[in-house]
Order: sequence, then structure tokens, then C-alpha cells
Amino acid sequence: MPRSPRNRPALTHPEPDEFDVLDILHALSDPTRMTIVQTLRAAPERACGTFAVDVAPSTLTHHFRVLREAGVIRQREDGNRRWTALRDEDLEARFPGLMDAIVTAYENGLA
Repeated sequence: MPRSPRNRPALTHPEPDEFDVLDILHALSDPTRMTIVQTLRAAPERACGTFAVDVAPSTLTHHFRVLREAGVIRQREDGNRRWTALRDEDLEARFPGLMDAIVTAYENGLA
């Protein structure tokens, strides 16, 4: 597996035509991951250590991986930081209205 500059495994992201709605629903089924999504909806891109979640760094890495592998987020390396952004356009093109419906339901306590 290719390695990044910091000797971490290279980041992989699915193409939009590879998105699976069940993977996306699973990725969004966790409150920590929903907090990450809500944070990114308010700010287009953030460094990985700047999310207001109360989990260990290794657990946060796991949550980012689940979101990334489902296609919900895109991450990039920049020096010693990893930046995260939502893939809103890709998700909307593949599953119109899905993210808005899930986020709205979560914010209204329906999820």
C-alpha cells in the first residue's frame, strides 16, 4: 500500500459511482460522525484535530476512515496536517436530497 509523506497509509476515496447508500447510512449512524458532518457543513474544510468531539485520537481516526471510505468526506495531507471536507456535490449528484434529509432528521431528533 502506498504511504503518505508522514509514513501513514495513503488516503483512498471512492469515486461517486462507487458510493453505496448502505455504506453512507452506516457511516452516518454514529453521533460522533454526525458531529463531524455537522461541523463540516458549517465550515467547508477543517484540520482533523479541530473537531469538538470527546474521543481518543485513535477513535477519531476510525470515524474519519468510516466516513472517507463511504464517500462522505474527502481528506488531504498538507504538511503535518490532514484536512477534511464534505463531498456534498458528489453525494448530491449520486443520491439527491439524502444528506439534507439525514442531517435534518438528526437535528430534529428524529434519527
